[in-house]
Amino acid sequence: MTTETLRRRLAPAVALLLLAPWTAECSWGGFTLTGMPFVVLVLAPMYGGAALLIRETARRLGLGWPGIVLLAAAFGVVQAGLVDQSLFNPGFLDDTQFADTRSAAEATLVPGLGFSARQAVDYVGNHVALTICASIALVESYLGAGRRSRPWLGRPGLVAAALLWLGGSLLVFADDGGRKGFLAAPLQLAFATGLALALVTAALLRRRYAGRRHADAGRPPTDAGPPAAPHPVWPALVVLVTYVGAGIVPGWPGVGLAAALAAVTAVLLMRWSRRPGWGQRQVLAAGSASLVVAAAFAYDGPTYSPASPAAALVGDVAVSAIVLLLVGGAWWRVSGRAARDRRRAAVPAGHPASPPA
Repeated sequence: MTTETLRRRLAPAVALLLLAPWTAECSWGGFTLTGMPFVVLVLAPMYGGAALLIRETARRLGLGWPGIVLLAAAFGVVQAGLVDQSLFNPGFLDDTQFADTRSAAEATLVPGLGFSARQAVDYVGNHVALTICASIALVESYLGAGRRSRPWLGRPGLVAAALLWLGGSLLVFADDGGRKGFLAAPLQLAFATGLALALVTAALLRRRYAGRRHADAGRPPTDAGPPAAPHPVWPALVVLVTYVGAGIVPGWPGVGLAAALAAVTAVLLMRWSRRPGWGQRQVLAAGSASLVVAAAFAYDGPTYSPASPAAALVGDVAVSAIVLLLVGGAWWRVSGRAARDRRRAAVPAGHPASPPA
């Protein structure tokens, strides 16, 4: 393998390794501008390693985006339930500017397991939407169609990604500022482990289901063809409504609303993705919608640690600019490639797509 080929394969992997921690912890205004580089570098092994491992596993096994979402949910459970154990630690946020959310969290305690259903929705949901899906959708949108669905790493790279994630997770688990000296009860740890394994199993079962769908695709079509895929604005709107709506109602009704919205969104996106015309523009719209909303809400939320109003505002403006550049650049790349593909398809066979020089 030449140096250029190796660099071409590793570039998106490195981009995902660095983008995932930023979308996880900085995109919603959790840190000031000066604190962001340190956060990205320290958390890249854990968040970036997990995003790489999930993306490479899904692309190697053909799990598709449903598989990515399920693996992302499993990662969210492992992260919040086993690594920093924030899911089971009622005082996890007491030393931050989010300490006042404790009473709202305790209103949805699950009997016998001692965790807040409200926080479970927030922690796991944000890992799915921001840490994994948004970062993967953005990085893949900057690539050509052939490279989006192929693995970027060989077996050594896949092992390295797994070791990065494990090493980063162990560092957070062992650090006083990561787990904060808390250790969940054996029943809580067993619950989180079982749930994570169930989600991973469900994701791997996608391979068998995808194989059946591929076989069904070879059957003769019916007289009435399926409707075309929706405009990208509709997947974006569905995700936006779900992301915003999941957090606006307090207590158990809010948890139920979040679950219902997530289920409806999953059904709609899966149905739409099977229609002709569904492509990377729709994927980018759905994957980046929550990131855009998080960046907009950054102005209304505090940072983890106290910061001056000026420093907080500068950080929020930087978040807005970075998100607009990332999403705008990805949209420009995807739209430009789609336009070139349409022009090539419209050229009759045997004729050049453009006048010769």
